[in-house]
Amino acid sequence: MVTQEQRRRQLAREKFLRQQQRRTSARRRARMRNAAIASVLGVILIGSVALYTTGVVLGDDDGKTNASAEVTPSASASSKAPDPCDKPAEGKVKTQTWKKEPAMTIDKSAKYTMKLATTCGDIDIALKTSAAPHTVNSFNFLAGKGFFDHTPCHRLTTNGIYVLQCGDPTGQGNGGPGYNIPDENLKDKSLKENMYPAGTVAMANTSQPNTGGSQFFLVYQNSPLPPSYTPFGTISDEGMAVLKKIAAAGESTGAGDGAPNATVVIDKATVTKS
Repeated sequence: MVTQEQRRRQLAREKFLRQQQRRTSARRRARMRNAAIASVLGVILIGSVALYTTGVVLGDDDGKTNASAEVTPSASASSKAPDPCDKPAEGKVKTQTWKKEPAMTIDKSAKYTMKLATTCGDIDIALKTSAAPHTVNSFNFLAGKGFFDHTPCHRLTTNGIYVLQCGDPTGQGNGGPGYNIPDENLKDKSLKENMYPAGTVAMANTSQPNTGGSQFFLVYQNSPLPPSYTPFGTISDEGMAVLKKIAAAGESTGAGDGAPNATVVIDKATVTKS
């Protein structure tokens, strides 16, 4: 018999999945609208030097979804907060994938840390090696291969839950390393009453068990979620300051779930044994 608590967790997972699906559909529609608007603007620009000199620009900036096409480009630009981040380092995202989870090479009894050198500042993370060895081993492997380098953090949620999601080389929310890793540490003592506390780093998944890949999320404010997402790290105080700076810039849709307005790109990810 399904208990009330199990039913509540199931409903929470289904709600989170619906949010992801709506976000993907919204971004697809926005890209289609922007493409149509860009075509119209292209015709206007050819026929009018005046429009050219006003600097009207509509495009994709480092994989970020543009603001709603229902407002003019100039109004959209003026309503955005200043971008608090620097330009990404030169380099290309690697597209290599693997058929199976990498062999265990880390020392499960040792301490490991991960540094995300981002365009917005460094985010240092203490990894929970003994509690989530498969996850930490996978990140150690992927970071060593440069898998995360030059990848954008593609999603910022500012309503209901408060997370920055990263780790997708496509920047669209549907990419990964080609393999899945098992769920771990779902009974972590930090997860109380279906709450992921600020400072948690956890794995994203498809809402089904054992479907983690490379995408992960950083929690910048206590977020109500069922304990279904492997918590595998804790962000440093300095890293939290960077994360809150990114969150303060908002997201592109205005609805509380979209691409971050800040240009958040992981220039380099490094996992180090302490």
